[in-house]
Amino acid sequence: MIKQLFTTFVAGLTLTVSAQLCAADLTDVNEIVKQANLAAYYQGADGRSEARMLIQDSQGREQQRQFTILRRDHEDGGDQQFLVAFSRPADVRDTVFLVEKHASTDDDRWLYLPGLDLVKRISAGDKRTSFVGSNYFYEDVSGRNPEEDNHTLTDTTGEFYVLENTPKDPDSVEFSRYQVWIDKVSMLPMKIEYYDVGDKLYRRVEVLETETVQDITTVTKSRVSDLVSGASTTMEFRFIRYDLGMDSAVFTERSLRNPPRQWLKRPE
Repeated sequence: MIKQLFTTFVAGLTLTVSAQLCAADLTDVNEIVKQANLAAYYQGADGRSEARMLIQDSQGREQQRQFTILRRDHEDGGDQQFLVAFSRPADVRDTVFLVEKHASTDDDRWLYLPGLDLVKRISAGDKRTSFVGSNYFYEDVSGRNPEEDNHTLTDTTGEFYVLENTPKDPDSVEFSRYQVWIDKVSMLPMKIEYYDVGDKLYRRVEVLETETVQDITTVTKSRVSDLVSGASTTMEFRFIRYDLGMDSAVFTERSLRNPPRQWLKRPE
């Protein structure tokens, strides 16, 4: 009798927990997109990390890049500022990338080329082109505005929300659609697959490793793969810190030629 009661209790508890988990699943695709965007690009009021990039071409030849990324938010889900300062190798050292990310209009992007002492404005049409010779795009670094796409929740698994996304302006991008797998716990996009106008899968962005930094689940390793050529770029993030107290003066055009050494210095 006791065994039967215990079995009934366990079964009931399992059903209750399962029901609670199902009830916790999000069904509003816009809310999912909002939370995923915040998790991927807006953790903390600001942030700093050092990145190592390994670029491998279709023949297996490798190049490396090393740089520091600084970020500051005006508001969660809204405007942001990014500054990326390169330190290695010698041919890209002191190159600086600056972004004023806008929630309602096109982002403003600049690239400083030290060899020419030239500040180059990156047009909106160039945001989906190679970021310093890698398989990452400029848009991958600062994030794509969710308002540029239509979103549909196509599946909810035990681990992921799976979204189908199509551009509102197909002529502005090289893809016809993309799918995103969003982790249900961290809300981080863990995999993105892009399809061309012939509906052929040609590009994949995936998270390889995460760590908890200041109680925030943080991507520490990711990869972009060109599935047509076989080339890929892997990026590792180290020395990550949030909520450092950076102000807007760090992210001005002046910082292109005179980067903010205080914030680029590795924290102790």
